[in-house]
Amino acid sequence: MSAFTLVVIKLAAGLLLDRLFGELRRFHPLVGFGRWAVGVEARIRRIGDQRIDGLLAWLLAVAPWVVLAIALRHVHPLAHWPVDILLLYFALGARSLTEHAEAIAAPLEAGKLEEARRRVGWIVSRDTSRLDAEGVARAGTESVLENGNDAVFGALFWFLLAGGPGVLLFRLANTLDAMWGYRTPRYLQFGWAAARIDDLLNTVPARITALTYALLGHTRRALDCWRRQAPAWDSPNAGPVMAAGAGALGVALGGAAIYHGRTEQRPPLGEGRVPDARALRGAITLVRRGIVLWLTLAIVVALVLEWIHA
Repeated sequence: MSAFTLVVIKLAAGLLLDRLFGELRRFHPLVGFGRWAVGVEARIRRIGDQRIDGLLAWLLAVAPWVVLAIALRHVHPLAHWPVDILLLYFALGARSLTEHAEAIAAPLEAGKLEEARRRVGWIVSRDTSRLDAEGVARAGTESVLENGNDAVFGALFWFLLAGGPGVLLFRLANTLDAMWGYRTPRYLQFGWAAARIDDLLNTVPARITALTYALLGHTRRALDCWRRQAPAWDSPNAGPVMAAGAGALGVALGGAAIYHGRTEQRPPLGEGRVPDARALRGAITLVRRGIVLWLTLAIVVALVLEWIHA
């Protein structure tokens, strides 16, 4: 059995665990990591230059856990099986993403705007208190498309490339970007390293995610929106993912949003109808079909490699 076949078996097992159990409700490792990162930040910030502090804090927050993962894989000849599968399971958020999207779409359809605002506030960093129904749907759809990369396809990419330690590195870097990567006075300099490292780790998977969305939706429109709209976005990775996703769905996203008390006029994403609950569910369908596509392609490649080496 080839090394790639072993990785694909572990990948399927991690996806199955996420499908069956979803996100841990208590004692989730990423919640514990977030507390660890807060402690590291509190101790490192006082040293000197904020950018250097931020890089040192990133290394101290991430490196011990990646090293531990590598060490655990070698404590026994079979230890790599549970270590890799569990690390992928902890990194994935496909079922959680679906549940959050449905919790926004259902009250939105029922006309319960306050509940929809509250629910979308759980998954976005913008101010949701004054959003209308279209604004809620826009925020939720953008979040599902972007998190399709961060919580699903980026994790699968790094797992296929570097196993459990790889997906752990990716997910911890993504978590630190979500904590420190804001352009606020507190994090503009300190969070620079976290934002740039996350950008680097996402460079390839974000574009594969964008291509996945394009292939599974309106392909020509998705590719055109990606080409025209993505360069206008500050984020080099969120732009391609959301532009291609919005184009694939045929919805118009982007526009004004309030972050940290300040209104930002963001470039347009996609084109077509205004977003509603159907757009949210369409984004989830893109992610689900993308998972099936990735797993199918991985299995086909594994079978071909087995046939070649037979």
